[in-house]
Amino acid sequence: MTPVEEELRRQAPAVTAALVRRYGDFAACEDATQEALLAAATRWPVDGVPDDPRAWLVTVASRRRIEALRSDAARRRREESLAVLAAPGPAAASDDTLTLQFLCCHPALTEASQVALTLRAVGGLTTAEIARAFLVPEATVAQRISRAKAKLRGASFAPPPNAERGERLAAVRQVLYLIFNEGYTAGSGDSLHRAELAAEAIRLARELHRLLPDDGEVAGLLALMLLTDARRPARTTADGALVPLAAQDRTRWDHAAIAEGSALLAGALRGAAAGPYQLQAAIAAVHDEAGRPEDTDWRQILVLYDLLHAVAPGPMVTLNRLVAVAMVHGPQRALAGLDAAGLDHHRADAVRAHLLELAGDAAGARAWYERAAARTQNAAERRYLLSRPT
Repeated sequence: MTPVEEELRRQAPAVTAALVRRYGDFAACEDATQEALLAAATRWPVDGVPDDPRAWLVTVASRRRIEALRSDAARRRREESLAVLAAPGPAAASDDTLTLQFLCCHPALTEASQVALTLRAVGGLTTAEIARAFLVPEATVAQRISRAKAKLRGASFAPPPNAERGERLAAVRQVLYLIFNEGYTAGSGDSLHRAELAAEAIRLARELHRLLPDDGEVAGLLALMLLTDARRPARTTADGALVPLAAQDRTRWDHAAIAEGSALLAGALRGAAAGPYQLQAAIAAVHDEAGRPEDTDWRQILVLYDLLHAVAPGPMVTLNRLVAVAMVHGPQRALAGLDAAGLDHHRADAVRAHLLELAGDAAGARAWYERAAARTQNAAERRYLLSRPT
């Protein structure tokens, strides 16, 4: 990403928020912001980044908004007062980025729409960039964003009431978590990673942590992303093949990211009882602390998964916990737990194959690896599954 692109993505949410606070009508203001970002992407590489990038973008976006209002005959009477508000000048000092994130994660929107709108309005990505990141048609993303904006028509641009704040913040964290997961292990396509998407999730999580430095789960989420993404350089071979955790060259891990994530986690855990993101980050930290696979403290990981299962149960938590059970108590106990869980997913098939491999049943493992490979939509993951057991 170029310095200009980094600056535009950093400024995008503040510009959109400034316009929405000034004019209302989220959909129209977000469109105006996108036009200003495109104008800057064309002009700044030639003219240089202005001294006050946000003021430049707010001014251009405001002019676009006024032009749109002028074309609407029913709103001509508001033109004069709005034009005064849009006069060039320093951007407002207030930062409404958090309010914008709450709006993009409004409970009236579907999860897919929340993700798309967050990447567009808060992340500053174009519709085409979002479509490329998720390997879906641009028209599909455009439709999701359009429908989301329509549902938000009339929604107030204000922080949610205190009674709703916790739920809305949880939605914001979940959306960033989903964006990161899709970037770290793509749901489909030829590549295991979509590094630019994971990087964007980390950037947005950093911004959320800046806005809410005392929120332990926000810090835990950012720590989880850093501690997990630190392994990405060693997670694939030069030709894109998946390398499992136990076989990775740990000298290639990003140890600066591990140190940063560990420090964030330590600070977060000094607060109240650990939440799901803090527990997941703690598990990632235990893995990252092991210099060799055989040094991994699986008993500690199992304890952490037991805690995570108690506060945030789910299929992936169950599967990952069973792997830890196998490492501590043996694969047969884990296989019995997998039978009891009754999960129907390609990752459950892959875990069963791994457990059978640990138990010495190579033929049974191969059959389940093949079943998992037939069900995944990620080509890199499929190639790895078909290569097992070796």
